[in-house]
Amino acid sequence: MFSFHVFDHPMARGFQNRFSTQYRCYSVSMLAGPNDRSDVEKGGKIIMPPSALDQLSRLNITYPMLFKLTNKNSDRMTHCGVLEFVADEGICYLPHWMMQNLLLEEGGLVQVESVNLMVATYSKFQPQSPDFLDITNPKAVLENALRNFACLTTGDVIAINYNEKIYELRVMETKPDKAVSIIECDMNVDFDAPLGYKEPERRPQHQEEPTEEEGDPSSYADMDTGFRAFTGSGNRLDGKTKGIEPSPAPLGPSDIKRGIPNYEFKIGRITFIRNSRPQPRRIVDDDEAMNRFIAFSGQGQSLRKKGRKP
Repeated sequence: MFSFHVFDHPMARGFQNRFSTQYRCYSVSMLAGPNDRSDVEKGGKIIMPPSALDQLSRLNITYPMLFKLTNKNSDRMTHCGVLEFVADEGICYLPHWMMQNLLLEEGGLVQVESVNLMVATYSKFQPQSPDFLDITNPKAVLENALRNFACLTTGDVIAINYNEKIYELRVMETKPDKAVSIIECDMNVDFDAPLGYKEPERRPQHQEEPTEEEGDPSSYADMDTGFRAFTGSGNRLDGKTKGIEPSPAPLGPSDIKRGIPNYEFKIGRITFIRNSRPQPRRIVDDDEAMNRFIAFSGQGQSLRKKGRKP
């Protein structure tokens, strides 16, 4: 009698559960059929033949199905998910941006292997054009576009479609690994400055004398008409010149400084800033005053004449 022993080696079991094959890849625009498959271009998933589904179903692989794509001729690789299994046998269809990352031409060979990736916690992107800043809420647009992706690979340049325009973003960093799964994950998203972006130059602030536009208080009244209120000379009705003061001198730019708060402000009190500086009253000499004016020196007249006494 002979007895046979079957050894279940872990390495052999792992090799059997691994999907690995080669396909000729084409862009989605080459996919035959009446249905429009432009939605494939908006994400990071590929279309594989039905035989791949049969082979994957026999293997004890984990879900979601994620794959590593490798171009052995250029030593370039990326990661992706699968959208459908409707391609012709021996052929797979890739988004155009993915073929560019892999440096693949139409009909080129690509190695497809099943992989397990860690769930993403952080990712950082760099827009490849400053036009991405024209979007009102770029972070929300990116998060919505990433719903069509299954995983991210550091170094890839992904493409998203928004308002009928293609925006390219380079994956600068991913955590906790260089290739991560973004299916049903809570991931923090950050941005680098776009390529070609220049920060606006900041003009140095110099302390200069205020001009008319910057608030010279003496120029408000005569800016347009050349007229200043209350600057003429006055005359008394009785013809006297006593008490007439010269016209007030205009204020200089440093008399009233704009932008400085009134720290002595009290609630309920309104302060008006005048356009002129009050002049000190002229002190008249006592001798000069006596020469000009003598009290009770006028003559009186009576309407009724008094009679003479006998």
